[in-house]
Amino acid sequence: MSRALPKYSKRRVGFLGGAAAVALSGAVIAGSALAGESSDGNDANVRTLAGPGTISCPDVAPELPAIPASTRAEVDRNLGQLDTQITEANRRLVDTVGQGGPDFVQNAILGPLEDKRVAAINRIATAIGRTAERPAGLDSLAACTLTK
Repeated sequence: MSRALPKYSKRRVGFLGGAAAVALSGAVIAGSALAGESSDGNDANVRTLAGPGTISCPDVAPELPAIPASTRAEVDRNLGQLDTQITEANRRLVDTVGQGGPDFVQNAILGPLEDKRVAAINRIATAIGRTAERPAGLDSLAACTLTK
């Protein structure tokens, strides 16, 4: 006697298995579509209308001495990078509202921004120092604050 299922049983198993697969697929699709929904109305991730604030940094350009013409392009490029860094930090501040703990903004946004500003300010001072006296004390302009 053969251990194989009769033809009608094979079809029944195939049909039931296919129906189960379709039902399971539908449940998975519906579950993933509703994954972000909240039925109780108490969503912890709702953003408030109050803004996260903005990042304020000292302006470096007015503190620079006379810039030699040979280094003007390099200094302008680095001053532009300082502005870009502030813009990116403000964008990140908005994108990460509600994340991290109480020191998140300092550790994840302001600290790295200060490091980037120190590097750009040092490049500016080095460029000026190649043809004139290197300006001192510019590193104090690297620190930024969060204003509400």
